[in-house]
This record gives sequence, structure tokens and C-alpha cells, in this order.
Amino acid sequence: MRNVLVTGGSRGIGLAIARRLAAAGFGVIAVARRESEAFRAARELDESAGRLHFRAFDLGEVDAIPAFVKRLRDEFGAIYGLVNNAGLGTEGLLATMRNSDIEALVRLNVLSPVVLTKYVVRHMMADGQGRIVNVSSIIASTGYNGLSVYGATKAAATGFTRSLAREVGKLGITVNAIAPGFIATELTQTLSDESRQRIAGRSALRRLPETDDVAAMVEYLLGDGGRNVTGTVLTIDAGNTA
Repeated sequence: MRNVLVTGGSRGIGLAIARRLAAAGFGVIAVARRESEAFRAARELDESAGRLHFRAFDLGEVDAIPAFVKRLRDEFGAIYGLVNNAGLGTEGLLATMRNSDIEALVRLNVLSPVVLTKYVVRHMMADGQGRIVNVSSIIASTGYNGLSVYGATKAAATGFTRSLAREVGKLGITVNAIAPGFIATELTQTLSDESRQRIAGRSALRRLPETDDVAAMVEYLLGDGGRNVTGTVLTIDAGNTA
């Protein structure tokens, strides 16, 4: 059974990814600061058949990441896939945003996944195979008022993806990014129904994508269909940026 590490796996997009991969036969190790009720409920479903695991860890503790990866490797064996999904979605105008909030965003959305990937990809390189998926956002390319720092961190994810794909491709490892549009998760729950309808109305398909649409793309990239897809950014936004 191939193991996949999914960060931010206790809710939203991460939980959808964890559930779908477990149902597809992967061994899933979901990581977040705390286990959610939704994750506990998902773990009890028959379709997961014991393939859904949770390990509590604060990815903001960057110095503790190497030891954490070693513990996972010792406990679960080889890690075939890594989904860097965890991140903060803090809003704020740059001119008035607290420096501590800026630093927290950059730490969790950029530094943490880069360092985590470093220690996971080392093992993938030794194993001669692996799949890495970084969750970015359409905000990285479109921009959005009040999300300048968030957009900067997501743009970093796409740049990281393209260059790392070049570094590790010859060793049998693929690296891709997914750029979701506005999806009904914690990040968009502050939007009014009118705002959500307006965003949906701008898309080619006149609707908002769902968390399982992102999960399905992750499953594809980790499966046989994605074996020759690397160094690219796949947009899932119902045609919002078309």
C-alpha cells in the first residue's frame, strides 16, 4: 500500500483529499494541529478500511519537521506521496496588516511546506519514486483585494513546484501544483451568498467548484494517469479565469 502524507488534512480541501485517497486504496497520513470531528467521522467509514491515519503536528514549528518526518518514516515506512495543503488564509490590506500576521502567513504557507518537502523528498529520491502536489490558488495569478500576502505565498508555491520538478524528475518524482478557485471552505465562508453567486456568475460553468473536485485531481496526479504530468499548475475554478 502506498502512503500519502496530507497536510491540513482534518478539514476542508485537505479532508476531502484524505478521504478520497483512502477510498482509492492509499494509506493516508493526515497532519494538522488537532483532529477534527469531521475527520474522526470519516475515519470510521467502512470505505477507508483502516487506511486513514491522523498525526497531530504544528507545521509552524519548522525546526521540529526533520524529526517528525523521521517518526513517520519509522512508523509507516516509505512515503510515496506528499500533498502540501496546509496553509493560512488570513486576509488584510498590506498597509495595515500586522507584521506578525505577515510572518505567520509566510512561515506556514511557504517556509513550512518547503522544509517538509526537503525531508520527505530525500526519501523519495532514495526510493526512486514519488509524487508531490502543492496546493496553490488562482489568487497567485489573478490577484484579489485584501489578499496580497496570501497571493504572494501561493505564487511562491507555483514557482517552487516548477523548479523542484526539474530537480527531481530524473529520479522518478513528479511535482505539480493545483490552483483552486473560490471553493466553499473556511476561506470563503465569510463571503455573503450574494458575493458567492457573483463569483459563480463570472465563471464559464456558472458555479463554484467543490472540495472533491480538488481531491479528484490529486488522486489523478498520484495515480497512473499522472505519471507523465510534472512541473505544471492545474486550475480548478469552473472556468473563473478562462
